[in-house]
Amino acid sequence: MNVLVINCGSSSLKYQLIDSESEKVLAKGLCERIGIEGSCITHTPEGGEKTTTESPMPTHTEAVKLVIEKLTDEKVGVIGSLSEIGAVGHRVVHGGEKFAEAVVIDDAVIKAIEECNDLAPLHNPANLIGIHSCQELMPGVPMVAVFDTAFHQTMPKKAYLYGIPYEYYEKYKIRRYGFHGTSHDYVSKRAAEILGKKREDLKIIVCHLGNGTSISAVDHGKCVDTSMGLTPLEGLIMGTRSGDLDPAIVSFLAAKEGLDAAGVIDVLNKKSGVLGLSGGVSSDFRDVGAAADSGNDVAATALDAYAYRVAKYIGSYAAGMNGVDVIAFTAGVGENDFKVRAMVSSYLGYLGAAIDDEKNKIRGEETELSTADSRVKLLLVPTNEELAIARETVRLV
Repeated sequence: MNVLVINCGSSSLKYQLIDSESEKVLAKGLCERIGIEGSCITHTPEGGEKTTTESPMPTHTEAVKLVIEKLTDEKVGVIGSLSEIGAVGHRVVHGGEKFAEAVVIDDAVIKAIEECNDLAPLHNPANLIGIHSCQELMPGVPMVAVFDTAFHQTMPKKAYLYGIPYEYYEKYKIRRYGFHGTSHDYVSKRAAEILGKKREDLKIIVCHLGNGTSISAVDHGKCVDTSMGLTPLEGLIMGTRSGDLDPAIVSFLAAKEGLDAAGVIDVLNKKSGVLGLSGGVSSDFRDVGAAADSGNDVAATALDAYAYRVAKYIGSYAAGMNGVDVIAFTAGVGENDFKVRAMVSSYLGYLGAAIDDEKNKIRGEETELSTADSRVKLLLVPTNEELAIARETVRLV
């Protein structure tokens, strides 16, 4: 069965068509600037060249139409007709406490996703637009919602409750939810497979290090803690997000800079992280690393702070699980930046974790990074959220 995986943003739509039997990506692409002048679609068929076509996309429905046209096009298409798409898997960012696993989409599911919109006001409405557009153009094709938050729903209350009046949890569901769950689920499973073991027999820490960064503690197959919170702003220093800080900084900055709370949150989301810490060098770790190598001390400090925070979270999760067997690095930085992996690993000697400098030079390939005598296995495990979504879709339909 061919599964179309859809990831809708407010003005973008990413897609992959995956053959569920071979798990090959038949085609992938991106629709950009939906509802904005200059919209275009970039499409890459398996074994073919990437093409970019400008085309008006006033709504996501037009974007989905263009995706179908590309997939069935005589020259760049990979299927003969729409009937060859057996199911659609949709990434949905926030499922709140309503969804602990992926579900087949029906009217009740759509209503429940809508009720989570205030928890992810930038993402969930866009995800719903993608669902409605696909339903309009592909009536009768089963569709599945796969939630970023679902994998983390196994966290105990001691991990997800904040130290605020309990009534706010009861009234508004203010708690830690966590994100990147599809990635954490996939990588922790794959890490166990690489080692020839069952995930249920291991204590695994997954470090999803990218422009968005999160860490999870997976204890015998279940997530028991994760670094992102009510929103993706909490936790590690990221590309442009601040991560953890003293909450009083919000009111302090508001008074000093003449901002309201929303203005400060915008700074913390879009102008902070390694971008802010590096003095504005970049949110791209490659640029910050290059600046540090050329003698920019501020950029070097930004990377030091990033690696230090990652190491601190690893330590706290090792304590929370009373041990750790595997630490897996994944996502853009975790898979490709050997310097960051080495910096993080340099703090882990107390765990008996030792990285092999030669193995650590690998980029983007499944690799055991640890030395032969390391008590904790260090792994590089490329994430594949689209494949994980496709697998969940096939499982349900």
